[in-house]
Amino acid sequence: MALVGLEELRAARRRIEGVAVRTPLVPAPWAADGERRLWLKPENLQPTGAFKTRGAYNRLAALSEDERARGVVAQSSGNHAQAVAYAARLLGIKAVIVMPDTSPAVKVEATRSFGAEVLLVSPEQRDVVPGELAEQHGYVWVPPYDDPFIIAGQGTVGLEIADDAPAELDTVLVPVSGGGLIGGTAAALKLTRPGVRVIGVEPELAADAQASLRAGERITWPVADTYRTIADGLRTPSVGVLPYEHITAYVDDIVTVTEDEIRATVALLARRGRIVAEPSGAVAPAAYFHRAAGTGGRAVAAVVSGGNIEPALLAELLAG
Repeated sequence: MALVGLEELRAARRRIEGVAVRTPLVPAPWAADGERRLWLKPENLQPTGAFKTRGAYNRLAALSEDERARGVVAQSSGNHAQAVAYAARLLGIKAVIVMPDTSPAVKVEATRSFGAEVLLVSPEQRDVVPGELAEQHGYVWVPPYDDPFIIAGQGTVGLEIADDAPAELDTVLVPVSGGGLIGGTAAALKLTRPGVRVIGVEPELAADAQASLRAGERITWPVADTYRTIADGLRTPSVGVLPYEHITAYVDDIVTVTEDEIRATVALLARRGRIVAEPSGAVAPAAYFHRAAGTGGRAVAAVVSGGNIEPALLAELLAG
C-alpha cells in the first residue's frame, strides 16, 4: 500500500492554504525543567477547533464535480464531523454526518451549525451506518482517517513543525486515534527532518495503537473498552489500515497516559499556557509532563490536537 509522500503533503498544504490556519509553534517556558524544553502546536485555533479541518478540506477540495454533486457522508465523534461540515459548506456540498449518541453536545451543535444533517446512532453503529447511506443515496464516504487525502491533510501539521521548530528539536509527541494525524505528521517529519523522533500518545484505556505496534499487526479493542476514556476523540477501536502502514514505517514508539494525567493536563494548559484543550487535545502534552522516561527528548514539541470541550467539563477540571 503506497505511503503518502512529500508531493502529496505539499499539494495538501497548497490546497488548504487560506482555509486551515497555519498554527504557530508556541514556546512553553513555564514547562521547562532545567533539562527539557517544550513547544506546543495549538490546533485548537483551527476554524472548527481541531486539526481535522486540514484533512477534511483536503479531501473534499479534491472531489470531482460529479462527486460534489452527490454529496458526502462521514462518521465522527465530533471533530471530523465539524471539519467535514465546515468544508462542505465552504465548497457548496451536501453533508450528512453520523455521530455516536455519546458525542459531547458542543460538538453535535457545532456540526449542525455548519449546515450538515446529523444522525445520532449508538457507538457500535457509528462506522456501519455511513456505508449504508453511501450505498443507498450515492454519497461519497469521507472516512475520518483511512484515506490518503485525509492523511496528507493532517500531515501538514508535521510540515509546519519541521519549518518552525528550532534546530535542536529532537522529539515530537502526537495523539493517536485512527492514526491519520500521527501517520501524516510522522511521514512529514521523517521525510524532512529524519533525526527527529516521533512518539504517539494515547489513553491507557484506549491503547489499541500501542498494542498494534507491539504486536506487529492491527489490534482491535472492544468499543465498550475504548469508550471508558474521557478523551472522546481517541475512542476508535483500532487504527486504520493505511494509517497503520504509516505508523509502522515512521513512528518510533507509542506511550500511554492515565485519565488523571489527561485531566490534570487540561487544567495545566488552561492555567499556565492559556490554551483551551479538550481531553483528546491534552493527551500529547500529558506525556511530556508525566512520561519523560518513556518519551525522552530535550527539545520537545507536542500537538494540542483540539479544544472542543464542554464548558461544564472545563470548569470541573479547572476547579479540581
